[in-house]
Amino acid sequence: MVTLQNAENALKSVYLGTVTDLLNTRVNPLLSKIEQTSADVWGKEIRTAARFGINGGVGAGDEDGDLPDAYGNNYLQFVTTLKNLYGQIEISDKAIRASADGRGAFTDLLNAELEGLLNASKFNLGRMLYGDGSGLLATFDDNADKTSVVCDNTRNLIEGLVVDVYGSTGTKKGTARIMYVDRAAKTVTLDSATITLAKGDKMYVQGSKDKEITGLGALFGGTSIYGVQKSAHPFLNPYTKNVGGAIDEIVIQEAIDALENDAGSTVDFISCAQDVKYSFIDYMSSFKRNIDFMELEGGFKTISYNGLPLVYDRFVPDGCMYLLNTKSFKLHQLCDWRFLETENGKILRQNQGKPTYTATLVKYCDLICQKPNGQAKLTGITRA
Repeated sequence: MVTLQNAENALKSVYLGTVTDLLNTRVNPLLSKIEQTSADVWGKEIRTAARFGINGGVGAGDEDGDLPDAYGNNYLQFVTTLKNLYGQIEISDKAIRASADGRGAFTDLLNAELEGLLNASKFNLGRMLYGDGSGLLATFDDNADKTSVVCDNTRNLIEGLVVDVYGSTGTKKGTARIMYVDRAAKTVTLDSATITLAKGDKMYVQGSKDKEITGLGALFGGTSIYGVQKSAHPFLNPYTKNVGGAIDEIVIQEAIDALENDAGSTVDFISCAQDVKYSFIDYMSSFKRNIDFMELEGGFKTISYNGLPLVYDRFVPDGCMYLLNTKSFKLHQLCDWRFLETENGKILRQNQGKPTYTATLVKYCDLICQKPNGQAKLTGITRA
């Protein structure tokens, strides 16, 4: 007979390992390439030393002359706080009792809930990887004829997402759920009649404003990163170039060579927006060249450029391409995904005043790039 205790045991002993593996390796092709480690975690912070340049203790000299002076490596300390990532599943008491006489029905119930959690995590973790840590989803403005309020992009928006809306003054207007996204018109319909979107409004994932992991947006934007000012340390500035036209092999190879020559960084992963993928395919087709495909770890399939994966990701801004050395990135974590437990070890908790139970997955982590100048971003790419 299926009971609440059986549900707890199944979540802990059977589902946790599977869900953890899926969240770490099958959510996003970029995330599956990044090493996850518990090193350099100190309390609620991550403190790690990033080396830049080379050792200075080398030189030539006379046969009986002085040896070169010893100079050690150059280091810069990166400091960031652990970000709190949560995911919740909810099971009603009625659903548990309805499946009490059949383990198959109960298994289907848990599978459905966890599949929903994985789909939501796939969207949010992928989005955070390319975000700047602020959690900003979209900014709103009037359209050309002032008849409606439109957002600057819809790539970070999806039906069902619960969001916080902030006004142009920075005051929170309320929390609502997205009911519909018109991606052609760039308009959003919320389930709240009390929130009216207006020019200058900003939208964030519920409770996430300025609390998300440090993604690529922070690496390529802003004046500081990991507590260090970029102006004081040029190696914190990645390679950037405005292409201002269609993509071609020369532009890509120039960026790859610049990273290798100037930063000693070897590109092993390329990600791009959808329009950039089409631009690359157009370029290859114009020379009647075949498009090569490859399969990545985690089961992802993608096209390739000279043996490097060239991955389309919906969260890359339009007209952009990232060229990355993923070995320079580490996801530092206090622990891997775990269920929150009560004092008596329970993971399923009854929602106060409701006949439902919730279980919460949590992970405390942040993303750090040890070699920011070893990464590149191409912008302004268009189709011919």
